Amino acid sequence: MTTGTATAAGVRIAYEEVGDGPPLLLIHGLGYPRWGWAPVVEPLAKTHRVITFDNRGIGDSDAPPGPYDTATMAADAVAVLDAAGVRRAHVMGASLGGMIAQMVALDHADRVDRLILACTTPGGAEAYPLPEATLTLIREATGLPPQEATRRLTANALASPHPLEDLLARRLADPQDPRAWQAQSAASLGHDAFGRLAGVTAPTLVLHGTADRVVDPRNAPLLAERVPGARLEWLPDQGHLFFWEDPEGTVERVRRFLE
Repeated sequence: MTTGTATAAGVRIAYEEVGDGPPLLLIHGLGYPRWGWAPVVEPLAKTHRVITFDNRGIGDSDAPPGPYDTATMAADAVAVLDAAGVRRAHVMGASLGGMIAQMVALDHADRVDRLILACTTPGGAEAYPLPEATLTLIREATGLPPQEATRRLTANALASPHPLEDLLARRLADPQDPRAWQAQSAASLGHDAFGRLAGVTAPTLVLHGTADRVVDPRNAPLLAERVPGARLEWLPDQGHLFFWEDPEGTVERVRRFLE
């Protein structure tokens, strides 16, 4: 494993890479640094050069004042590819990371080989909003002790309880500054690629858990219908963080698509 730092418009972005083979850039979502890919990195590194990084606002990357937007965060991702000496890579993004990945594919199409959009949304007025239960949880979390709020939000992202304690311990050991969380959240809420998705040229796979309580699963068909030639695969009974609940199944689907 090697680590490095990219610079995007003066903002330092921390990244690491492991494995050999075709490059695969993984982009995580709101509130998760690069360790959020932990269950799938080593298996994927058996066949690919896996590059993970901390989005601006979390982990070892800089946290400039917000709000952020997904186009800027896509430029951060491309800066990571530049720093790693990678001209073209497969790109996989989850949740907010999937929104960022859409913008990489649209604004930097020559850098993307194949595209995987996981548990995400095209955004905009025509997409399905966050489920009401999740919105209620977010509102209630602001009045809870930080540890309890983190536990409830993490549990809401899972359909199975088995990864919860590991995820929770990691998040509590590596807390995100609330101002940076708000800045990343603004990028998520402001994302709108709905009308541009026909411009995606990369072969695309859409992955979504049927039990996702964070991003409405009905957004997955919206993405698949609008990205030319996209394929949709469901993960039955899996939640928002399905790659923590079923890493083996996730890796199998990703490898099969990238072959």
